[in-house]
Amino acid sequence: MTYETAPSEDAAQLAAHLSPTLALLRAVASEGHLTRAAEQLGIPQPTASRTLARLSDEIGAPVIAPHGRGIRLTRTGRLLASAATDALRSLEAGCREVVEEISPERGQVVLGFQHTMGGTLVPALIRGFRADHPHVRFGLAQGARADMLSGMLDGRIDLCLVSPPPDQDPALEWVPHCAEPLLAVLHNGHPLAGRTALALSELADDDFVVTRHGYGLRQIFTELSDRAGFSPRVAFESEEVDTARGLVAAGLGVALLPPAVPEAVPGTVEIPLDPAEHRTICLTWPAQRALPPAVRAFRAFASRRGLA
Repeated sequence: MTYETAPSEDAAQLAAHLSPTLALLRAVASEGHLTRAAEQLGIPQPTASRTLARLSDEIGAPVIAPHGRGIRLTRTGRLLASAATDALRSLEAGCREVVEEISPERGQVVLGFQHTMGGTLVPALIRGFRADHPHVRFGLAQGARADMLSGMLDGRIDLCLVSPPPDQDPALEWVPHCAEPLLAVLHNGHPLAGRTALALSELADDDFVVTRHGYGLRQIFTELSDRAGFSPRVAFESEEVDTARGLVAAGLGVALLPPAVPEAVPGTVEIPLDPAEHRTICLTWPAQRALPPAVRAFRAFASRRGLA
């Protein structure tokens, strides 16, 4: 096998070529079917069958067993598959760096971000970067702050846009990207809806709509309410900011959120806090892991764009 076209090869396929037994175990674990596992790796089914038979002979115990119309891993096979997944993760990262070192302009960036950043911030960054790097591919992951940081530390995600910054974690490095104001979101029939500004403490007796624990906005809200001297009464927890806005619009509580884009949701008003509050959105990456060239290029671009 030659690698003249390696820049367009998927790193997982290269890793599979270098370690077929490990890759096959992982594929069988996910597919539960030998033929589909072989197809996933691009190898003939008889080859896959012989590979597993040879592995069983070498360790002295079967690694697969019939299961309905497919197969399943035995306990021995599951233990090996778990180890294979960890090993392949490291191998694929190395293979990916080799592939992208040959042609950094054809690499891939896996970018993680919180839900509230997917509407305008992330698309604008990717559009600006691809103007000069049109062949770099992007994988996008969005979710709770804690999940994004975890995915980055275990190698599934390259870079993250999160808030607040992970300034207490020595395993991560970060730079500030931008600051975003935080506003009190009230039903338009709320007694304070006509105010031009209000203190967070003035809402101490209201029911709050908040994001779940593990989400960045929940952490920020908890810190701000503690500073304002009250323990908030949480009426609803949501994973989506759009849902939180809808609950406020229905008169079911108040919320502390970044500005809605392009305008406030009907039935709500957004009022600045006094004193003003904001959240810092940062770009973060693993401190101890070498990043592939395309990822480094995007990190540099996003850092410059944020400072600008």
